[in-house]
Amino acid sequence: MKTPCSDYVSTNGVIFFARLLDKIRLKDQGLLPADYNVAGCANQDCFDARFCRLFNLDAPQLVDRARGGGSDEEILEWCFERFGRPDQEKIQFWNSFVIKHGWRDESAKELEDVKRANGLADRADVQTWVDFHDVDEGRAPRANSSF
Repeated sequence: MKTPCSDYVSTNGVIFFARLLDKIRLKDQGLLPADYNVAGCANQDCFDARFCRLFNLDAPQLVDRARGGGSDEEILEWCFERFGRPDQEKIQFWNSFVIKHGWRDESAKELEDVKRANGLADRADVQTWVDFHDVDEGRAPRANSSF
């Protein structure tokens, strides 16, 4: 099994997109752990589904396009050409949401429950879902939210 890249990896200024594509590719190779959400999955609260909804992407078409090959930048450009190019404010909104989700919001309790279930209840440095992903996948969480 292999874990995808960090949520912080940026593709032309958009964070998380590289991770979304990484998960699609790893799943196709049989290398993604089974409990990971991937674009088009039934969990509508996952970042993949939220990304597709916010940017008006059709998840099955995105998966097919990712399977067709190309760089992350090429695939993101395809998405924007096909489904609409967001302005910088929308991208900033998305980036801010991703890096803060789980911190003092509606998912904070769930994050604490998941931390506890994974032996991370004492980790004060895990304050967001991105922090959890990084720690769970063997990376140190970022000390600040810059990207």
